[in-house]
Amino acid sequence: MHPPSARTLGELRQAGHLSRSLREEIRANLLEKLSTGEVLFPGIVGYEDTVIPAVENALLCGHDLIFLGERGQAKSRMIRQMVALLDEWMPIVAGSEIHDDPFAPVSAFARQHVEERGDATEIAWVHRDVRYVEKLATPDVSIADLIGDVDPIKVAEGRTLGDELTIHFGLLPRANRGIFCINELPDLTEKVQVGLFNVMQERDVQVKGYSVRLPLDVLVVASANPEDYTSRGRIITPLKDRYAAQVRTHYPVTRELELEVMHQEARAPEVPGVEAYVPAFMSEIVAVSVRMSIANYETLIANALRRALRLGEKEAVPRISDLEALVTSTAGKLELEYAGEDRTEVEVVRELMARATLGDRILQSGVERGSLGGDGGGGLPGRAR
Repeated sequence: MHPPSARTLGELRQAGHLSRSLREEIRANLLEKLSTGEVLFPGIVGYEDTVIPAVENALLCGHDLIFLGERGQAKSRMIRQMVALLDEWMPIVAGSEIHDDPFAPVSAFARQHVEERGDATEIAWVHRDVRYVEKLATPDVSIADLIGDVDPIKVAEGRTLGDELTIHFGLLPRANRGIFCINELPDLTEKVQVGLFNVMQERDVQVKGYSVRLPLDVLVVASANPEDYTSRGRIITPLKDRYAAQVRTHYPVTRELELEVMHQEARAPEVPGVEAYVPAFMSEIVAVSVRMSIANYETLIANALRRALRLGEKEAVPRISDLEALVTSTAGKLELEYAGEDRTEVEVVRELMARATLGDRILQSGVERGSLGGDGGGGLPGRAR
């Protein structure tokens, strides 16, 4: 769909455009989708009665929110899909780096243009996809990256250091009137966390020694691992307090949901002339834990297709013997917590396969021999992630 036709501030007024805050915009679009029964997070399975209602409540309240969950629980996907709650097109002062509202500009550049040109001020339209900014938190992320710094090129052009126009805006100001996401929040240093807290507390940014304050209109969303988020020293208390909504994600609660996610997300290889068919019991064997399940399911089909090609078969059906191929897609997703004798990841993976295919018989024989698990009771020495 093409953007609206208005190209100046005057034309925008004549078209009857009304300016509204980001949270008002998200709330209105969310209410419309709820009233029509539209699916808010397509492709998200198993969160209908837990995570999604919590997210809806947070957005209706206008809260900044953080997703807490383990790897593979669709945190980033849900955050990115929140972009659909923004208007498709939004007018800005043309040339503005921080998407200034033509009716209420906040940067020196936009204010100057509106004051000088009035209704002749040129506007541009930005798509909602541009209004989403994402940053992976790492220890080397600086205040300059998120907030901004002096632009030496602008200073070299003749401007003074005290001129607001010398500022090079960071990611947060550039996300003005949009959604800013920071993944793995606890990995930010305390200094940077303080800067982020100021944005969420005062709703503005201050760049170094400048007296300028920019009132930003931005929804700050984050993701984190629960263990890191709750660890003392990993995140400052004032920043934690500013996230009014804390949403816990989870793995599928039933095998049926796990299988549905696996079949939905797997991108199985295809071979012309060979049809792949996976028996239900083979799907159940490889369904363990989201990302591992997906990788194993794809590897299982790939190994069956490879065998079918070599034997000239027209149908590829995974067999128990194909499970050996899953060592490569499983070993790297195990975190071993040893409780007894040391064993390699490959040994643990093969034991898991044996348990999945022989059931009670191997468990019983393992107890009798004392060979399964360092505790002698059949316990595994590690856990899958």
